[in-house]
Amino acid sequence: MKLQNLIFESICGSTAHVFSTMMGRDTPGGITSVEPGTADFNDGVVSFIGIAGAWAGTGSINCTPLAACRICSQMLMVEATAVDEEVLDAVAELTNIIIGGVKTDLETHLGPLGLSLPTVVFGRNFKTRSSGHREWVVVNFHWDGEPLTVKMCLEPSEPAGRLGGGQMCTVDL
Repeated sequence: MKLQNLIFESICGSTAHVFSTMMGRDTPGGITSVEPGTADFNDGVVSFIGIAGAWAGTGSINCTPLAACRICSQMLMVEATAVDEEVLDAVAELTNIIIGGVKTDLETHLGPLGLSLPTVVFGRNFKTRSSGHREWVVVNFHWDGEPLTVKMCLEPSEPAGRLGGGQMCTVDL
């Protein structure tokens, strides 16, 4: 199976599972695309988490401030009306859980992978870029009328997709 398809399916499945179990809500099916790894202009909340192993990359969640407040309200059972530390922590945790689920799915095909701690940025008209990555697998959702984007870039960290111990990866790029 092609790696992009694995990532698409894993993002959709992990996001649906997290939203139905933790938020008590369904997310409509996401619109998927592949985008170049160029710098993106952003407004709102963006959370990044690093992925490491024989394959390396980044997972990310991007949402509006209103969506971030709703995420916090649902996860922590508190009224969040403005982006503050609790809201940023909730988005970081959501990123950890969703991308962690994707990582677990992908390990079946790619071998062991690790996650870094999430980094969250909030602001207006700022650029984000993950260096060295050629393309992102992107899934756009709408939750309570607000956009929520989950994306991931992943590439072999060793030449020719070789895994440790001389094992070859069988995933098509």
